[in-house]
Amino acid sequence: MPRRLFKRYMPSPDSIKGNKSLRFLGTLIHDPNLWHLNRHSVARAMAVGLFWAMIPMPMQMLAAAAVAIPLRANLPISIGLVWLTNPITMPPVFYCSYKLGAWLSDTPTMRMPEHLTLEWMAAELTHLWKPLYLGSFVAGVVLAILGYCLTMLYWRWWVQHSWRKRQESRQKQL
Repeated sequence: MPRRLFKRYMPSPDSIKGNKSLRFLGTLIHDPNLWHLNRHSVARAMAVGLFWAMIPMPMQMLAAAAVAIPLRANLPISIGLVWLTNPITMPPVFYCSYKLGAWLSDTPTMRMPEHLTLEWMAAELTHLWKPLYLGSFVAGVVLAILGYCLTMLYWRWWVQHSWRKRQESRQKQL
């Protein structure tokens, strides 16, 4: 089952509950659904993590955790998916988000200079942020919906496949 794959890489709930830096959350992180690997909590975690991965902001993991807790989504998966946009993948992801936002808002795209400098970025940020956030929001919503639906479908397929394999093996034993 997909459950085994996730359990292999997830930290244990006790190690996270005992973490000193998370004590401010109190009993919120003691909800068993935040740690269980069932179809609904994993699908919600996929949606939360994929959405926040697309939003260009600092502390995406904190935002993902803040949304995952009330939605009762799997917390480690929600937080882990945010790392899809890491320092290596950020430039192409956010560039595509910017292009999407510029296309959706019908604004002309900015040309990149030959030498990228902080001065150029600071000067152009006033023009870039609106299309970037619009594209990021739209991409985040689309990926969240796709992640949720595909996870639900895949989980259901996997359970049906496992049941058929068990039935076939039982038939062979008889």
